[in-house]
Amino acid sequence: MNQELLFIGLMSGTSTDGVDAVLADFSRSRPRILAQASQTMPDALREEFLALNRPGPDELARAALAGNALARLYADGCENVLALAGREASDVCAIGAHGQTVRHSPANGYTLQINAPALLAELTGIAVIADFRSRDVAAGGQGAPLVPAFHHAIFGADRPRAVLNLGGIANVTLLHPGRATRGFDTGPANVLMDLWCQRHTGMPYDENGRWAASGTLQPALLEAFIASDPWFALPPPKSTGRDQFNASWLQEALSGIGLDQLPAADIQATLLHLTARTVAEAIDREAPDVDDVAVCGGGARNQSLMGALEHYLQRPVIGSSALGVPEQMVEALAFAWLAWAHETGRPAGLASVTGARHDSVLGCKYPA
Repeated sequence: MNQELLFIGLMSGTSTDGVDAVLADFSRSRPRILAQASQTMPDALREEFLALNRPGPDELARAALAGNALARLYADGCENVLALAGREASDVCAIGAHGQTVRHSPANGYTLQINAPALLAELTGIAVIADFRSRDVAAGGQGAPLVPAFHHAIFGADRPRAVLNLGGIANVTLLHPGRATRGFDTGPANVLMDLWCQRHTGMPYDENGRWAASGTLQPALLEAFIASDPWFALPPPKSTGRDQFNASWLQEALSGIGLDQLPAADIQATLLHLTARTVAEAIDREAPDVDDVAVCGGGARNQSLMGALEHYLQRPVIGSSALGVPEQMVEALAFAWLAWAHETGRPAGLASVTGARHDSVLGCKYPA
């Protein structure tokens, strides 16, 4: 019987809606999830992270305090999955904790994730692997997306496949047997839809895309959104974040084309189509031969968005649960895998994805 190799993965993504945690065993050829848990991010902490995406007063102190608060939330997630699995902290090799990205500017040689990994190690008594992007950026890469090596290990098949993560930002991994793994960001996934929904309904997100479904796609607005930002047409490697696609971007785009007086539900419907179409055009441009698209992340629960993706992609669109990993837990499992990859010396920063000068082992370890 194999001795267990347990790792915890933690993820709080661009949407800043909560923390996902998984406890997984890596002693076999395929990781096995032993427990999973999600918890909502407190409103005050969420608002602070959103505020820290923009220049403001006393940023250094505020960022440090937000990192400490996130570490405590992460520690709660670790405690939850250990309790659910009936395991002890001493059973776990390491925690993979990404932190909260607030600035991402690889062209200027930096990326910034708010985190407090030393505090997390102190609170949990478990070693922490963090700072996963910096090594790749130092090698001239984008530092993102981080998950294609994991997608290759878990979702690779004997036929071409795309793996699409729909968090705040959409990123795609292109898997072709016998060829280098590729991946890049395609643009907004939920971030703009969430902002618009919060502004006009007071709800944190458009559950199942029902509000968008009540509106009507405005083709002229969709074309204007795409034409307003040359980033969409850039070839990979490329990455983006809330630095670029945010409330200011949306308001400027609407005001610039004089269409900000459309019904709010119509704009929501058009934002949904913006996500689906930019994803589909990116896949068709870079990998027109993929047979299917496996979707994970919060956007996979939005049936209106999934329907729009099927319309634009014209090929099967499946949830990652059909391939053995629940849609909401793929990224948390990815960070458990990234921690495992760091501990085993496996390069997870792929030059074929990020444009770096070489592959890199990612992360920095904070011993317990």
